[in-house]
Amino acid sequence: MLSAYLVNPGAIEIREVPIPEPGPAEIVVKIISALTCGTDLKAYVRGHSLIPMPGPFGHEFSGIVHSAGKGVKKFKESDEIMPVHSAPCNNCSYCDRGIHNLCRDIMKNKVLGAFAGYIRIPGHVVRQNCYKKPGELSFDEAAMLEPLSCIVHPYSRIKLRETENAVIIGAGPVGLLHLLFLKSRGIKTIISDLNEDRLEFANSIGADILSAPAGLADTIHDNTKGMGADIVVECTGLPGVWQESVNYVRRGGIVILFGGCADGTSVRFGTHMMHYDEITLMGSFHFTPYDVKNAYSLLRNRTINAGPLITDVIALKDIKTAFENLKNGKGIKYSVRP
Repeated sequence: MLSAYLVNPGAIEIREVPIPEPGPAEIVVKIISALTCGTDLKAYVRGHSLIPMPGPFGHEFSGIVHSAGKGVKKFKESDEIMPVHSAPCNNCSYCDRGIHNLCRDIMKNKVLGAFAGYIRIPGHVVRQNCYKKPGELSFDEAAMLEPLSCIVHPYSRIKLRETENAVIIGAGPVGLLHLLFLKSRGIKTIISDLNEDRLEFANSIGADILSAPAGLADTIHDNTKGMGADIVVECTGLPGVWQESVNYVRRGGIVILFGGCADGTSVRFGTHMMHYDEITLMGSFHFTPYDVKNAYSLLRNRTINAGPLITDVIALKDIKTAFENLKNGKGIKYSVRP
């Protein structure tokens, strides 16, 4: 089979490798759709600590069960499925406390290599985080399960019934998924980005108010009665934007620091505002099986329609073109069809 390997930043090779065989409790999936994502783009542009190089590339996917190992009862050959690429070990101290997204081994045992003909899924992922794809859901939509699980995660810790409005900084694929989720909960959204095309797209899928970064503070002031936003979601992964985001939230509000910054960077926040305004800064990383289950329900019930986020469908041989487009701000997500 053919498989895309990220060799160095900016360098992808298409290699011929054997089709994997499933071990006990494992399945091998024939990939139908594999999606690009922001983490992949960071790895392509500058490298990423969680994506080893050289190594197989891609982790958002859906497909058909090609073969199942001994002991697999949940799935059989030819089942259409929608997995994510990781699951907790359920044995470490973090798992014992129910903090499954911070499991000590969750990143060590993740699955990479979705930009390929086939992929092997370990038993612990098969057991916890694989679902059968409903017939009415496209493979492209089904491949959204992994990123949507990440989006769902921080809101499990927030009282959304008390939330009237939210600001999303960054209208890339992550920001747009946050938009779809917040709109599904009836929350008024302001979204900001430098890219006018992305703002227009955000408007087409339900954003209430659009803003260029330069006018964001005034836009928030004018649309929140001068209070500031209940929730600010930072989706750029830029330290300067992280630092600025606290200026947009109301007293007692929450800032979700969702966009991951480059390793080694740091930010500074004023202590007076943080203390006396009781602002909550919330990091958000990965997801739990509970989040995956919720994301699956949102897709299965069509509460969220993530299909429009697919810019185009491309062949595996053209994968570098997709990442060059994303690097240059063209498109949102591409579906790679091995």
